[in-house]
Amino acid sequence: MGSGRGATRAVHHRHLARVRSFTKMNQSYVIDSNVSLDAAVPFDDDPSMIAQPYQLYIERADPAKNMARYYAMEIGQTMFGEPCLTRRWGRIGKLGQEKHHVFEREEEAVRLFLDLVKQKRARGYRPRTALRY
Repeated sequence: MGSGRGATRAVHHRHLARVRSFTKMNQSYVIDSNVSLDAAVPFDDDPSMIAQPYQLYIERADPAKNMARYYAMEIGQTMFGEPCLTRRWGRIGKLGQEKHHVFEREEEAVRLFLDLVKQKRARGYRPRTALRY
């Protein structure tokens, strides 16, 4: 039994002798080039980013009708880079509802954004005039 144990130890030592250390293994030009995840990359805007930020928050209030509504919109991107119009609406002070519209082109999102602004202004929505505390 004792000799079997020594043989196993000898095989283990030979195996360790053949395995290069981790630090030596990763010291190559290919891995340590500027393509490395650790390399500093200059920040540059992605051409697929939204060209101009579109955000809107408007309210409609009528105390006589107990009406206090808000409507918010913004154009952003999905995780896959697609233009997305996000709409939020509800009673002021409450969570409300949310809807996302995903488009192939930013122009389509902007067109819907502007159409919705016209509709909401026609129904009496206006920018908030004073801060609430």
